[in-house]
Amino acid sequence: MSKKKLSIAIVGAGMGGLAVAATLRRVGVEVNVYEQAERFLRVGAGIQMLPNSSRVLRGIGVEEQLRKVSFEPYSHLNRVWDTGEIKRELPMPESLYGAPFLCTHRADLHEALYSVLPPQIVHLGKKLVGLDPVGNGVELRFADGTKVRADAVIGADGVHSRVRDIIVGPDAPLHKGRIAYRAVFEASLMGGDEIAPSRTKWWGPDRHIVIYYTTPNRSHLYFVTSVPEDARWMTEESWSAKGDVEELRTAYDGFHPEVQMVLNACPDCHKWAILEREPLPHWSDGRVALLGDACHPMTPYMAQGAATSIEDAAVLARCISALEGDDIERAFRNYEANRKPRTSRIQAISSANTWMSGGNDDPTWLYGYDAWNVPLMDASEATTADVTSA
Repeated sequence: MSKKKLSIAIVGAGMGGLAVAATLRRVGVEVNVYEQAERFLRVGAGIQMLPNSSRVLRGIGVEEQLRKVSFEPYSHLNRVWDTGEIKRELPMPESLYGAPFLCTHRADLHEALYSVLPPQIVHLGKKLVGLDPVGNGVELRFADGTKVRADAVIGADGVHSRVRDIIVGPDAPLHKGRIAYRAVFEASLMGGDEIAPSRTKWWGPDRHIVIYYTTPNRSHLYFVTSVPEDARWMTEESWSAKGDVEELRTAYDGFHPEVQMVLNACPDCHKWAILEREPLPHWSDGRVALLGDACHPMTPYMAQGAATSIEDAAVLARCISALEGDDIERAFRNYEANRKPRTSRIQAISSANTWMSGGNDDPTWLYGYDAWNVPLMDASEATTADVTSA
C-alpha cells in the first residue's frame, strides 16, 4: 500500500506563503494556500532579491522569468546624503555569490511564484478565525463558515499573523517612531535624466532613502524611505495609505541633487508605519508552525524581510523531506533550530540600521548563504550552536 501524502495548509499567499507552497510541492507534500484577500492587487512597491534569496528562487524555477522583468544593479552602493561621497560600495556581479542581484516590482515576484503553482490550490477570500487539533491533524475555521482539515498548518500570514496570535498569544507590534514613504513611477518623468545604475542608499543623519530601477530597460524606478514620525501616527502596517508628496520632499530638503531629482519627479506616494516585534520564544506548537514575517518580522533596512521568508521555505521543505514527513512536529522544531539564529541576527542588525554603512566587514555570511545546501542540524543539537555560523 502506498504511503499517504502529507497534507499541509498554508495561511497567507504572500511571498513566503507562495514560496513554501512551491518548495513543499518539490518534496512531495500536498499543499493548499488560504488567503484572506479577495484578489491579488498590484501594489506599487519594489523589492530586492539579493543572492541569498535569488538562489532559492532558482531552485523553485522562477529565476529566468524574473530576470526578464527585473533590473540587475551594478552594485550595492551607499552614499552620504548631501555630498554624495561613497561610504561603501559592493559590486554585485552574479559571479560574486553564484546568484544574481535582482531589483523588481513586488507584483512581478509574486506573479512568478504564483505561476509555478496549480491555481486551484490557492484559495482567496479565506480569513482564518480558528485552529483546532483534530486527531492527527488540524482543523482550520474561516470567517465564511467553511472548515478544512490538514495534517499540519504553516502560518505565513505576515506581521499581523492570526496564526501567531493563536499559537503564541497576541502581542502588539513595536512602533519605534519611524515611517516609510515609497513609490514606483515612470523614469521618463525625470525628463531624460538618469539615476546611478546601482541600488543606492543615501544615508542622512536621522533618515535615509533607497533608490533603484525595477525594470531591465530602466523604464520604472522605485524609492523607499525611513523618516522620524510621531509614534502616535498610524500603527497599522498599511500598504495602501496615501502619503503627501510635498511632505516627503520637505523631509529630504538638502539631500543630494540626484535625490531631489527623483522626489521632484514623483507624482504621488504611499506611507506606512515601520513595525517591529521582538523575537518569539518559539515558532511552532505541535502541528502548527510560523514562517517569514509571522515569526521574525524585521525592518526593511537590509532588504531581507521577504528574502528570509523565502530562505525559510527552502529549509522547512528540507527538514520535512529529511524525516520523510513521518514526524512533522520534530521537522518543525528542526526548522526553527536551523533558522532562528540567522533570522535573529538579521533582525538585530536591521533594527539598528547599520548594514553596509561603512567599514569592511565581509557580507558573505548574508549573501553567500545557500538555503538549499547549508548543513542541517537536529533540534537536539541546536542549544550550543554558534549564532554566527547560521
